[in-house]
Amino acid sequence: MTTFEVWAPAQPYVRLRIGGTDHEMVGGGDGWWRLDVPDAGPGTDYGFVLADADKPLPDPRSLWQPDGVHGLSRVYDHTDFPWSDAAWTGRQLPGSVLYEMHVGTFTSEGTFDAAIERLDHLVDLGVDLVELLPVNSFNGEYNWGYDGVCWFAPHEAYGGPDGLKRFVDAAHARGLGVVLDVVYNHFGPSGAYAPMFAPYLNPAEHSPWGPAVNLDGPDSGEVRRYIVDSMLGWLRDYHVDGLRLDAVHAFADDTAIHLLEEMATEVERLSAHLGRPLSLIAESDLNDPRLITPREAGGYGLTAQWDDDVHHVLHAMLTGERQGYYGDFGSLESLETVLTGAFFHAGTWSSFRRRNHGRPVDRHSTAGYRFVAYLQNHDQIGNRAVGDRLSATLSPGLLKCGATLLFTSPFTPMLFMGEEWAASNPWQFFTSHPEPELAAAVQTGRRREFATHGWAETDVPDPQDPATFERSKLDWSELSKPGHAEILDLHRKLIALRREQPDLTDPRLDRVQVRHGDRYVVMRRGRCIVAVNLAAEEQTVSLRSVPSRVLLATEQGVVLQRDRVSLPAESAVVVMVSSHA
Repeated sequence: MTTFEVWAPAQPYVRLRIGGTDHEMVGGGDGWWRLDVPDAGPGTDYGFVLADADKPLPDPRSLWQPDGVHGLSRVYDHTDFPWSDAAWTGRQLPGSVLYEMHVGTFTSEGTFDAAIERLDHLVDLGVDLVELLPVNSFNGEYNWGYDGVCWFAPHEAYGGPDGLKRFVDAAHARGLGVVLDVVYNHFGPSGAYAPMFAPYLNPAEHSPWGPAVNLDGPDSGEVRRYIVDSMLGWLRDYHVDGLRLDAVHAFADDTAIHLLEEMATEVERLSAHLGRPLSLIAESDLNDPRLITPREAGGYGLTAQWDDDVHHVLHAMLTGERQGYYGDFGSLESLETVLTGAFFHAGTWSSFRRRNHGRPVDRHSTAGYRFVAYLQNHDQIGNRAVGDRLSATLSPGLLKCGATLLFTSPFTPMLFMGEEWAASNPWQFFTSHPEPELAAAVQTGRRREFATHGWAETDVPDPQDPATFERSKLDWSELSKPGHAEILDLHRKLIALRREQPDLTDPRLDRVQVRHGDRYVVMRRGRCIVAVNLAAEEQTVSLRSVPSRVLLATEQGVVLQRDRVSLPAESAVVVMVSSHA
C-alpha cells in the first residue's frame, strides 16, 4: 500500500489520478490531502488534479520523474536499492580536495554510470570529494542544472534515482565522498508546478530569477520544511556526504532563525544519527563570515563557504584582466590579503558595487578550511562569453604557478573537471528548452547580456545549439598528450605533497606569512616555504631561511643558494626548512 499526500491548503478538493482513474483525496485542517491506495506499489505512475487545473500535475515531492518534469510522477521505494557501502564512515571537509563535476559533460555519454567509469582517475589524482553540479530534474534533456523544478527527483537523462545511487555507491567503494550542489533560491522557468499547489513563492520578494521562494511569508513554515526535507533526503536516502547551497545571498528570510541556521541544525542532527560527517557549503556573495561562525558564537554554523575573492585575485593576477568585478583585484598586495585573511573585501570599498562590502574574518579563530578556493569553477568559466578556460590564454608556466598557490594555500582547494590536465575544450552555457518561446528568450537574453560587456553578439555561442553542449564535453584522450600530461602530473604531485606535509593542511590563517616583490611572492606555511616567480625572466628570491631540501619544483633549473633560490621564468618551488629555522 502507498500513502499519497500533497500540501494544497487553498484547494477546495484534490484528486489523485492513477491509470486514468481519479480518486478523491481526504483533506485535513493542516492543508494536506491524503489517500491510501492498497495496490499502488513502486512503479505506479500518478498525478494530482487540482480544482483549477484540468490535467494531472506531478507531485511537488516526487521522487521519480521518468518522463521529465511535465510528466507524471512514479512511486519509488528507497529501500529497494542494494547498497554496498555499509562500511563507509564518511569524508570530512578539513584536509580534503574537492573536484567539481557536471555529469552531462564529464563523459561523452553524460550519465551517472558513464561517470563511474572515470572515478579511478579521480582516485589516482588524489581527490577526496566529488562535487556534482545540480542533478535534480530540470526542463529539457540537458543544461547546467540550476533551473531545477523537482527538488527530490534525480534527472532521468542522467540515470534517475538508481543511477545517482549507483554513482554514490561506486564513489564510496573507492574512498571518494560526494557533495551535491542544490538550488533552493528559485524554481526554473518551466515545469515549476509546486507553486500551483501552495504558496511556495512570495510575490512581495524578488530574486535575480523572479519571485523569491517563500521563506518568511504566510504559510512559509511548510515551504521551509519542503526545502529541509529535500536536503535531508539527499544526505540520508542517497548517502551523499555534503551539499553545496547555491546563492544563499538570494534567500529572502527575515525570521529570527534564518533558514541557513535551521539547515545546519537539522544536518548536525542527521549526522549524529548516521554516524558520519555531513558538510554544508554555502555559495554567498556577501563575504560574511557569520555563515561559517559556530551557532554558539552567534553564527549560522555552516561547514564552509565558497571564496570568490581568492579566485578573483588569482585570476586577475595571472591573466591581467581588470574588467568588471576584477577591477579591484590582481595586485600582489591583494594576494597577500586573501592568503592571510580569506576575503579581500572585508568591509572595504568595492568599485564594482560602488559601496563598502564584506566583513573581516577573525584570523585567530576561523579555520582556513572553511573557505573553498579555486582557480576555476563552473561559474567563472561558463559565465564568460565563450566559456574559455584559463588554459586557453595562460602559458603552462603560469598555470603551474596558479596551481601551486592554490594547493599550498590554507583553504580547501577545488578543481573544475578537466582543469587538472589543462583541458582544451571550453565549458559554455547550454540549455535544451523544448518550448520555442523560452528557447528564444534564453538565446536573446544571453547575447544581449554579453553585448553590454563589449562582446559581439555573434561571438556568444547559442545556448540552444546542441553543438554548444557537445563542445563542452571533456576530451579524455588529452590526458597523455604533450602539454596536458605534465599539468596532470603536477596536480598529482601537489595533492600528494599537501597530504604528506601537515603544514600545508594547517588551517590556521594567523600562521600564514606572505611577502612579495617585483612579480614574485613568498608564502611560509610552517616549515614549508612556497616561492613563486610570475615574471617572464629568471629571478633570485630571498627565502630568509636556509632550506634543507626541495619538495616540489614546477620547472627544472631551480637553484638553492643558502637562504636564496633562483627561479626560472614563470615557475614555483616548495622547499622545506630545518625545524629550528
